[in-house]
Amino acid sequence: MTSVDPRTSARDLADGEWHRLHPASPLLRGGLVFIAVLGFVLANLRERLVEVFLLLVAPGGDDRGFAPGDFEGDWAEDPITGIVANGLVGWALAGLAAVIVLVVLGFWLAWRMHSFRVTNEALEVRSGILIRSHRSARLDRIQGINVARPVFARLFGAAKLDVSVAGQSGNVDLSYLGSAQADRLRADLLRLASGARRAAAESVGPDAAPGAALDGAPSAASLAARAGGLVNRRVDEFLAPELDPTLAPPESVVRIPLARVIASSLLGGSMVWFVVLVAAITIGVATGAPWLLFTFVPAAIGLVSYLWSRITKSLRYSIAGTPDGVRIGSGLLSTTNQTIPPGRVHAIEATQWLLWRPFGWWTVRINVAGQSVTGGGDAIQRTLVLPVGTADDVRRVVGLLAPDAAVEIGPALDAGLTGRGGDGGFVAAPRRAAWIRPTSWRRIGLALAGGVALLRRGWVLRSLVLVPLARLQSVAVARGPVRRALGLASLRLHTVAGPVTPDVPALARADADAAFDAIATEAVARAIRDRSDRWGVGLDAR
Repeated sequence: MTSVDPRTSARDLADGEWHRLHPASPLLRGGLVFIAVLGFVLANLRERLVEVFLLLVAPGGDDRGFAPGDFEGDWAEDPITGIVANGLVGWALAGLAAVIVLVVLGFWLAWRMHSFRVTNEALEVRSGILIRSHRSARLDRIQGINVARPVFARLFGAAKLDVSVAGQSGNVDLSYLGSAQADRLRADLLRLASGARRAAAESVGPDAAPGAALDGAPSAASLAARAGGLVNRRVDEFLAPELDPTLAPPESVVRIPLARVIASSLLGGSMVWFVVLVAAITIGVATGAPWLLFTFVPAAIGLVSYLWSRITKSLRYSIAGTPDGVRIGSGLLSTTNQTIPPGRVHAIEATQWLLWRPFGWWTVRINVAGQSVTGGGDAIQRTLVLPVGTADDVRRVVGLLAPDAAVEIGPALDAGLTGRGGDGGFVAAPRRAAWIRPTSWRRIGLALAGGVALLRRGWVLRSLVLVPLARLQSVAVARGPVRRALGLASLRLHTVAGPVTPDVPALARADADAAFDAIATEAVARAIRDRSDRWGVGLDAR
């Protein structure tokens, strides 16, 4: 297997050969946890260790009343004292050293046995010591590529590359690569996924790796210069902007002010529950009902943690269009940025919570194959492309996610956000829909424009869903007994699993049938002509 030093250029990682991860990967993946556990144990035993140390080295230690027979049966309660009293200190230290050596050896073997390669068709990963696995992710099924840089990884100049692939459990992660390598490998994967031809190899000689052998032993000045250069590179990485200005013009980037992030979190639905929990805790203290405290205090702590996480994950949040798709980045110390290639978004939803309405704030989520709401916190976070923004921000984001239809859907988009009835060419729900949607029936509507279906609903939580028909899975009309009696029908558009549910709860039966026929016909025609998933075909490689 060919091994490439992580300090060399990242362009070599897409050459079809097998490569290993960053040498610091074992420490970053498991070593930090091991060190933290060891530190926790030592911190909890520090007082006992001090006493044992004094017992061993202080004069007259044998006269302090410690004898082997005094500790029989006390091993479970005080193993440290039991070890000392029975003269097993040497064996205990040897055992601890053996455990540390085995853990380090296991991490090293896992790193040696973990390799990957990129071919013209797939990203392949081999891993495992006793049980070997070989995973392959087709490049033409890539739905997004996420580069995460946790704060400890950034200290080593490393980053985690996570490739989202359509299908259950299809994601492939490379933890960790060099920071520059991760960025370059992402660009190579996206270029290959786009269908663009491979660029000619650059005729650049191998860079001199820091720490390469020199004539004679390196001088102290040379070592100091290298250390200073390493520190400068780490500082530059921490201060560098998340998005390279050459990829997207600064004026095209949508950013979120910190004050808006904090205010929107305090006015969100979670804050309503927090007020309820605080009221319940206050009642528990006033009435002397401790069961209320045990029930609601943990819930309040969890809610505060959620709000804090929401705020911190939105720091330095930005979204912009790049040649390879939409780039979404966030984070201050630990950063993450995701690239969604063209043709991968199956549904877009802009929602507005009631308390956000006076400020005109919206949030935008998407459905992407391989990122469902059951995939955990990271998967849910990746479906959130705009945590909080104005209506203008929503228009810009929709223009990035559906660029081919941005102009045609403009009037319908404005009517979908704040309009009602037949505004903007929407087919509205009839008045009798008030029997099943008494507060929001005026908002219900459906429109088709530019190959996109726009579905409008909701009053307390305003919602506008956009579904590119080229990626529609199916369409269905449902008529339950109540809707049949009222001459109504509901319309459902099926996409890949995700947080967005495209449906119209109530339309006149004739309107629903007509929409069904129009959507089904246009979806087939659009899917046949759609080539957005191979956006680089016919273009010179970058």
